[in-house]
Amino acid sequence: MSEAASTSNIVLFESSDGEVRLDVAVDVGKDEIWLNRSQMSLLFDRDVKTIGKYIANALKEELENSPKPTVAKFATVQKEGNREVERQVEYYNLDVIISVGYRVKSQRGVEFRRWATDVLRRYIVEGRAENEKRLIDGLSSCSCP
Repeated sequence: MSEAASTSNIVLFESSDGEVRLDVAVDVGKDEIWLNRSQMSLLFDRDVKTIGKYIANALKEELENSPKPTVAKFATVQKEGNREVERQVEYYNLDVIISVGYRVKSQRGVEFRRWATDVLRRYIVEGRAENEKRLIDGLSSCSCP
């Protein structure tokens, strides 16, 4: 397991009902996206234990010989009672996220698969797949002359 160096946050996915909006960790140096089990639980509308089983299966069946790290630990601040504590939490890369997304059986899992397939289709057909919301937000915050 590796320790990721510098991270930034972006919004990866927003559900059609607006109920789920994930800010995800991006390892800038390695162009990698990371989610922890709790975030995947929210994304796919399944409990953390179920997500853990899907992760274990994905790592065992598909990703055990992956040439790049699929799991990293990040220092994460979380609430424990009425105090905030920093813990080392395992995060999983996009390969794991997609593998779990194609295994999970939920309405949100279906929505994620459609979204992922659409992004891939746009990339193949158009040669690019931009996040329109990020582009618009970036332009609106730009103080360009």
